[in-house]
Amino acid sequence: MTNSIISRRGLLGIFAATAVVAAPVASNAFGILRGAGDIRRIRMYSGRTGETLDTVYWVEGKYIRDALNEINVFMRDWRTNQAVGIDPRTIDIAAASHRLMQTNEPYMMLSGYRSPKTNAMLRAHSSGVARNSLHMRGQAADLRLKSRSVAQIYKAASSCNAGGVGKYSRSNFVHMDCGPVRRWGA
Repeated sequence: MTNSIISRRGLLGIFAATAVVAAPVASNAFGILRGAGDIRRIRMYSGRTGETLDTVYWVEGKYIRDALNEINVFMRDWRTNQAVGIDPRTIDIAAASHRLMQTNEPYMMLSGYRSPKTNAMLRAHSSGVARNSLHMRGQAADLRLKSRSVAQIYKAASSCNAGGVGKYSRSNFVHMDCGPVRRWGA
């Protein structure tokens, strides 16, 4: 045998190394965020503004500043037109959940950043709005998909084990945030 022939053990070793590199797992501030990947992309649309977002915001361990700025504007409080820096960890959770569900359908974003004024108005009309909502810090998003149930989205987001996940079945959306790991909803 010549040196150019790879043994079965060598071939299995190459396959194993490739599988580890290609696995949809990447480290970030949460430790291991299952499903995030080495290239992170987020796809959303807003029924409120008619805007769409489809951007790669992370490549090989680095956030792309222009893409994050685009996300900040897209996820602004549409009532006041105020934008803040959206915490990229929230986008990581949404992107990882989306990837785990294996769909190309963009999320419908119901709520991203909320100004204190908007949060107070919503709170006055619903007991489900937190006084100190993480939406007011740019650390939360309320999302839905037509092709997936609330239970499926909730399960995918929960499996990331990287923040808060709330299931709002009657209102047909899932809340995702980068706060402490916790679960709620029916």
